[in-house]
Amino acid sequence: MLKALVIDDELYAREELIDLLNETGEVDVIDSCHNAIEGLKKINTLKPDVIFLDIQMPQITGIEMLSMLDPETMPKVVFVTAYDEYALKAFEDNAFDYLLKPVETARLNKTIARLKRECAPSDYSPVTHEMLELIPCCGHNRIILLRPDEIETAYSDLSGVHVLTQDSQATTQLTLKVLEEKTPLIRCHRQYLIHPQAIREIKLLENGLAEITTLHGAQVPVSRRYLKELKDRYGLG
Repeated sequence: MLKALVIDDELYAREELIDLLNETGEVDVIDSCHNAIEGLKKINTLKPDVIFLDIQMPQITGIEMLSMLDPETMPKVVFVTAYDEYALKAFEDNAFDYLLKPVETARLNKTIARLKRECAPSDYSPVTHEMLELIPCCGHNRIILLRPDEIETAYSDLSGVHVLTQDSQATTQLTLKVLEEKTPLIRCHRQYLIHPQAIREIKLLENGLAEITTLHGAQVPVSRRYLKELKDRYGLG
């Protein structure tokens, strides 16, 4: 069961969304609040798996609130908005998904299904204790099996989990967590994994961030949280 927090300044919209979430049987709405300031406090105390966040709110908007959260530890964020033009900005700011008002049940169910996959990755592991020898990926009307050592990087976005090889890209049903635990790929960002042997260069950026260039020219971000681990791994101090 997903633990959810609903943040919306409109009482009717808030109650309607809570009813829809309860009807799914997959979400436990642990609390709700009517502004971002209250929402920030409840995120810290209740630690929900996901927050359903209105964009247009007084004082602090949903987008501004999202920028206040630590991207490494924050819950999944689903924007709920009547303004379609905010969608692209939402994705750029680390939102997991967005729903347009009035929220449609079918669209909400798709979001919840994706949330369940992300929050319960062990369900997608075909092997319990052993390392994966092959990574099943989706192709055009076929299944592609890749060896872990063929993969330079893997990343997740709104459409799923993708793996990049020297000359191709494919999508897999496996989560990043499963790939991290059962292949040589290591975490370098909340949404990216990298194969250690595929690293050509680590470029240090401002604010404690970095960027990896792979052997075949792919650019992969490194967050502050994982840069220290990379430096320790290669004795960079």
